[in-house]
Amino acid sequence: MARWLPRSTDLTRFCQKLNRVKTLEDDMMETSFNRCLSTIDLTLLGIGGMVGSGLYVLTGTVAKEIAGPAVIVSFIIAGFASLLAALCYAEFGARVPKTGSAYMFTYVSVGEIWAFLIGWNVLLEYMIGGAAVARAWSGYLDSIFNHKIKNFTETHVGAWQVPFLARYPDFLAAAILLVATAFISFGAKVSSWLNHVFSAISMGVILFILIMGFVLAQPKNWSTQEGGFAPYGLSGIMAGTATCFYAFVGFDVIAASSEEARNPQRAVPRAIAFSLGLATGAYILVSVVLTLMVPWHSLDPDSALADAFYRRGYAWAGFLVAAGSICAMNTVLLSNLFSLPRIVYAMAEDGLFFQIFSRVHPRTQVPVVGIVVFGLLMALLALIFDLEALVQFLSIGTLLAYTFVAASIIVLRFQQQKVDVPALAAGDRPNPEPHEGPSSGELKEYESFSDKLQLVDRDKTKQQREPGQLKAAFEPYLEFLSDFYPGEVVTVAVVTLMVSAICLCSILVFGNTHLHLPTWSYSLLLVLFSLGFLLSLLLIWAHEQQHSTQTFQIPLVPLSPALSIVLNIYLMLKLSYMTWLRFAVWLLLGLLVYFGYGIWHSKENLRELQPQRLSARYVVFPSGSLEERVQAVQPSSQPTAGLPDTDTDDCKR
Repeated sequence: MARWLPRSTDLTRFCQKLNRVKTLEDDMMETSFNRCLSTIDLTLLGIGGMVGSGLYVLTGTVAKEIAGPAVIVSFIIAGFASLLAALCYAEFGARVPKTGSAYMFTYVSVGEIWAFLIGWNVLLEYMIGGAAVARAWSGYLDSIFNHKIKNFTETHVGAWQVPFLARYPDFLAAAILLVATAFISFGAKVSSWLNHVFSAISMGVILFILIMGFVLAQPKNWSTQEGGFAPYGLSGIMAGTATCFYAFVGFDVIAASSEEARNPQRAVPRAIAFSLGLATGAYILVSVVLTLMVPWHSLDPDSALADAFYRRGYAWAGFLVAAGSICAMNTVLLSNLFSLPRIVYAMAEDGLFFQIFSRVHPRTQVPVVGIVVFGLLMALLALIFDLEALVQFLSIGTLLAYTFVAASIIVLRFQQQKVDVPALAAGDRPNPEPHEGPSSGELKEYESFSDKLQLVDRDKTKQQREPGQLKAAFEPYLEFLSDFYPGEVVTVAVVTLMVSAICLCSILVFGNTHLHLPTWSYSLLLVLFSLGFLLSLLLIWAHEQQHSTQTFQIPLVPLSPALSIVLNIYLMLKLSYMTWLRFAVWLLLGLLVYFGYGIWHSKENLRELQPQRLSARYVVFPSGSLEERVQAVQPSSQPTAGLPDTDTDDCKR
């Protein structure tokens, strides 16, 4: 019976396949897309993705039902929390200027299967998000005409009473998605121009709201007679923060567009910072004027801004607010339809998704097949499905992507940069001199038949340690960690950190409610998991990391990404169990696609199957002995992916 069990070597190779990382091209600026987007274009795309209907609906809902006027504080905290995730996206977008956003960032640092699952979840997130916004757009326009469109449809088409289906088919929502799909298909420049128009109108309306709002402001609406500034206390502020956090989802459209940016190393970080700053400012200022115009407890959650102007005697302003709301929802639609096909394109280009979606139109230079197919699917969702039950699914996909991007930042920052070893032609004499780095006289470490082999400096001294190695100050205390390959300890510490964060957040969320833990065990578990989290953080910090002055880098690594990981996990655990159940079903479908298609058609898999050439090189050991290594390497045009195959290595004295 033992012969039917898989061998340990087979399991090891299978795990290596699942966790292989993407090999990036030498020239990452080379692309089949049109690099035509400037910093302003990317900034407006980001603002369009964040400042949508939430500005007109969410502010009033949170102010009345959750936080009161302290919704301002909720938006400040939520903006800071979003900044942690946004900075991670900014570093990756500048460092890896390729389309794919969180999928691409996970693929180049963590592994293939994790990248596929992130892309798979983001795919559904964008589809449901775009369809939900289209239905909100339709409903808002319908309310302006006293629900005549809805009544006409129910009268002439009929109403349904079927689970998971909408009460009536929303032809208007499907139509606006089809029109938006047509515009997106014309190219990035047309999409950007259209986004400029709607964003300009939306920002003009926001400016009008702020000016008129401060003119009509009444400070007494924050007085104790009206309930005070924070009527729901600190718990209300934090609950409002969790809700307001999702208002800032949308800046990842900038990272998804980095392959179409003219100068992504500079434009992507700046655009993310500018758009997030402007969006946060807009949410805070609109919350200020809204709660100062009328008492917070009298707000209409469905149309707070329009109702506030109406009650102050400016009914005509309601039409401007409605126009601004519709334009804002248009920018969110464009953002979803712009990002989704590009993420699908990145997955298809890597071979993990069906190859037809990697086709780029030669004239418009956009993935037109993906745009049309997923535009139609989005329109179908908006036409017949009840999306209210699925809207929470948007949150879990986004938070999971944020978590993996933050973890990827830590892993990549403490990894050594891979250096290709060129193959030697027949008859060439191998150079016994070690290869030196471009900017220093130090040796780079090369992967050989043993993962532990290192080249030693010519003078047997190292002026500067490589990324992933233990800092010199900690060697006397953590000497046993010096034997590990650079980056190995950090990778294990990141996994431990995430497990500790999950356990810590689980105790915080479920300890008193679902688990009913006694006080002593609740406190003990909090202390233990907090210590595990902090020790993992300190262990990561004790290693050297990459320092680059060429592209943007997030400050305070690993602290900033670690805080983002904790926050994202905490918010994920606050979601309902039905959301997690649907998420699990969607993950299972994704695994079927990956193991049925992606793992076999992956470009990294095809690269491993290509015939290899042998290359010789000399390695100098600390003892001074010289060894010649004959190793299978990839052709020089394709960097070696993953670990070398030890079966083909040979060694001779």
